[in-house]
Amino acid sequence: MMIKKPRIEQDRRYFGFHRNILFTGLTSFLTDTSVKMVYSVMPMFLMSIGASKTSLALIEGIAESTASLIKALSGFWSDKIGRNKPFMLIGYGLSALIIPLYTFVVSPMQVLYLRSIERFGKGIRTAPRDSLIAGSVTNGETGRSFGLQKAMDNSGAIVGPLIAFAVLAAMPGNFRILFLLAGIPSIVGIFVIIFGIREAGRSKHELFTRFHFQDFSPRYYFFLCIVFIFTLGNSTDALLLVKANEVGVKVALIPLVYLVANLVSVLAAIPVGNLSDRVGKERILIIGFLIYALVYYGFGVTSSSGAIVALFALYGLYSASTDGIQKAFISDMVDSNKQGTGLGIYNALLGITLLPASLIAGSLYDKVNSRVPFYFGAVMSLVAAMMMLIFILIQHKRRLH
Repeated sequence: MMIKKPRIEQDRRYFGFHRNILFTGLTSFLTDTSVKMVYSVMPMFLMSIGASKTSLALIEGIAESTASLIKALSGFWSDKIGRNKPFMLIGYGLSALIIPLYTFVVSPMQVLYLRSIERFGKGIRTAPRDSLIAGSVTNGETGRSFGLQKAMDNSGAIVGPLIAFAVLAAMPGNFRILFLLAGIPSIVGIFVIIFGIREAGRSKHELFTRFHFQDFSPRYYFFLCIVFIFTLGNSTDALLLVKANEVGVKVALIPLVYLVANLVSVLAAIPVGNLSDRVGKERILIIGFLIYALVYYGFGVTSSSGAIVALFALYGLYSASTDGIQKAFISDMVDSNKQGTGLGIYNALLGITLLPASLIAGSLYDKVNSRVPFYFGAVMSLVAAMMMLIFILIQHKRRLH
């Protein structure tokens, strides 16, 4: 039995979006500005204090994976109490607290500790935030709404590297000043949550108070299997930045190369989200997986800095065609009172799988050569695209019967 969508408070709409969707996007923009100021230069900073490529990938994988379980728990807990905003405050608050502390680290292990805590904050906030977006959607425009979220995320990922580039251009190699400045936007984001976001209220009888595996459809679990296969070949973006540096892109220009991917993602996210609402999110996901396979194959074969820039642009198109679309697809297939839990399990799976994915890619990079991890990612993406096609065919067959 499908649970009806909660009644959305008739708030004023901004640019055609419910206030929660817009202000959640603004919070993500500010926090992602802070995070990407740090993240766009972290690989080079880590190597400057003695980290290897394997340890670089391992730090990111452990940081994501240690916070993964909390993504599922926070999603379920937000469904259980019918509130999302407290989880967002705690989660975004941890990021605002941790980011400036990178200023004081002197070893890769300290980065691991801080990165794990900061990602723990992301684990607390992610599923409740996505549930709030899904609960604030009107007219079935989940693709468009998650498209805005993705666009705002990546707008921060444009502004952050630009600021990082400006700081490093003015003060070459001064990573610590950059880390200190990076805390400011995330602090502003906390005030946006406090004053801009309202709960998408649910009545008491709609709350999801006890989890059972059978509460979710086989269709949901099959899609999670597809996500797992794809993510196993989708290691940390840090290796893409290292590859760019190795083929001749200067360290000071690395943030700008990363900016290219995020700029394309920002421009494409809402149009692709709108398209997915019309033609089906499954089809858009297949296209996204195929683009990823092409990009990773390209990273494997190229030795040209110009080609790297073009591949980062395509990478942005892949991102717009998958990240938000996957969340929108899950929110469509899961009852509204279970959306936090369903999205939380999905986000937890991504984080858990990133650890083996990063270990595989980092080890292949260090112990074989720089091409093999990208070939591996391309193959896994092709397998995921074929599984998604099977998913569509099964659904079509069921409709005919």
